Amino acid sequence: MRVTVGIDIGTTSVKAVAADDDGNVVARTRIPHRVGVPAPNRLEHDANRAWRWGPRRALAGLHHRDIKAVSVVAMVPSLAAVNKNGVPQTAGLLYGDERGEDGPTEIEGFASWALGQCPEAAGLWPAQAVANYTLGGEAVVDISAAGACWGLFNGGVDKERIPRMAGMGEAVGRVQGTDAVLDAGGVDAVGEQLVAGAHNPGDVHVLLGTTLIVWAVIPEYVEMEGLQTIPHLGQSDVALIGGPSNAGGLFLNWASSLFGRGRAIFNPAHVPVWVPYPRGERAPIDDATRRAELHDLDLTHGPAGARRAAYEASGFVVRRMLELGGALEGARRVVATGGGIQDDEWVQAVADATGLPVDVAAVPEGAALGAAWLARMAAGLETDMSGASRWATTARQVEPDPLWAEAMAERYDRFRALAE
Repeated sequence: MRVTVGIDIGTTSVKAVAADDDGNVVARTRIPHRVGVPAPNRLEHDANRAWRWGPRRALAGLHHRDIKAVSVVAMVPSLAAVNKNGVPQTAGLLYGDERGEDGPTEIEGFASWALGQCPEAAGLWPAQAVANYTLGGEAVVDISAAGACWGLFNGGVDKERIPRMAGMGEAVGRVQGTDAVLDAGGVDAVGEQLVAGAHNPGDVHVLLGTTLIVWAVIPEYVEMEGLQTIPHLGQSDVALIGGPSNAGGLFLNWASSLFGRGRAIFNPAHVPVWVPYPRGERAPIDDATRRAELHDLDLTHGPAGARRAAYEASGFVVRRMLELGGALEGARRVVATGGGIQDDEWVQAVADATGLPVDVAAVPEGAALGAAWLARMAAGLETDMSGASRWATTARQVEPDPLWAEAMAERYDRFRALAE
């Protein structure tokens, strides 16, 4: 059986899947790593562990011999200083870290900090470049990763210190010690998008990951303050509007650590309201200084209510992006992907907050699965990205709970007033 492998360097782990010609996952592995928060406005990886060794360990953990090609995607932006052997010499800085504030762009701020820590650095590389060098011997990134780190490539950094840029789905070498083709890689959210199956106006792709990402499919390009509008890579006649939010798994895991994960039954009309920004917000409120707040508590509230409120806040962020993008009225369904689809409470809260049915993807490692499709392109097994939609599969559909949806509608108005 011939397979291709997709590897996803995420905020809390490296995931890898081996997929056959029909997109069936025949092997998977997950290599966890720690995300460092040395200060409230800082977020970093041990780049050696997460970016250099994580992908290699994940690939080895699949235990599959007939691998035709490999592709690595990762979160953006990220950056570490490396030596001439491609070994990271600094922490790997991640999106939203305050050390990106000292440059014209976030990535140039990262570069300035990295050079301050390591003036003799041979390279300033995002996670994708570190992984590709480790696997294939060359520092290279695809155009999507380069676009997310454009300050590296527009003359803001010495050319000899930045990776080579290649096309999406382009072969850039072979995995060392094997015959497998190595693809240029890409951005994790691009991988998710390719295999989500959300490509018609009215579809809303919600990525339930460490970062919450919302993309509403719209029939034509429009711009809205606080949101991003980008092309749909698998469907040329539509666009996507939305963006990333910090009200994702990082926030929910933190809230759960405060209040516990035990489930309980309580009154749907009696839940407090979170402003879900313990480390600032990205979209639709671009403000790194915002902090989390829990409102409307009284003596009758317990841990279960506070925890439920955290999930509701994540759903409220989805709804707010759809409203701001003018996409809520025409929305017909949510397509949920990412590791958070395994959390039934989170999926239900998104359905209740938006009033939309949620089609839950069958493969939680969507970014890695999308990367496996890019690997097929690099191996010459596919010619373009549009065909990746045939790999989209749904495990189940979750409908809004009318009782909860009605109660949450009132809390949404309170959330919107507090958040804005």
